[in-house]
Amino acid sequence: MLAATAGGGAGALAGCAIRAWLARLRRGALVSASWCAGSSAALWALAAALVAGAAVPVSWLPALLVLGALVVAGSAVDLATGRLPNALTGPAALASLAGLLPLGAPAVATGVVGALVIGGSFAAVHLAVPTALGAGDVKLAPALGAPLAAASWTAPVLAVLLAALGVLALALRRRARRVPFGPPLLVAAWVILTVSLTGG
Repeated sequence: MLAATAGGGAGALAGCAIRAWLARLRRGALVSASWCAGSSAALWALAAALVAGAAVPVSWLPALLVLGALVVAGSAVDLATGRLPNALTGPAALASLAGLLPLGAPAVATGVVGALVIGGSFAAVHLAVPTALGAGDVKLAPALGAPLAAASWTAPVLAVLLAALGVLALALRRRARRVPFGPPLLVAAWVILTVSLTGG
């Protein structure tokens, strides 16, 4: 309980910092402070609780926190503006790899390969069918591919499938032709990574 409370408090502060950072980006956005703080607090509290309960190795905590921050930042700006700016996706890839450092060199190497494979796969789809994936989604892919591949090579595939189902569900509910792929992909990556690490 104490770990979750501490994680949630740190997450709320991180969410406020994320909102301020997004507002200062050249192509950023002004997003809801309560949404950023609340979402970040929930994700970081869950990560801290899983580590404290020994459900997830402590060496994975930095990667979970980085991904949680990316889920909040990426979803917020994509929903607000319909795009994922380079100023977010570029640093996110580096931060995701940095989050793997406590796991050791093999995990980082696997993360690099995962980032290249997933990023390359998304780029190929974008080039073949530009309407299927936006350029921002392609640039976001390495940041998600790194931790997912480090956890399991099936995790990236499952995350993409779950995200696709999420997009389909949103499209049917809204009866809209265009649904941002970024937020469902980010949430799916968080869910699949967490489930993979807990042995689900």
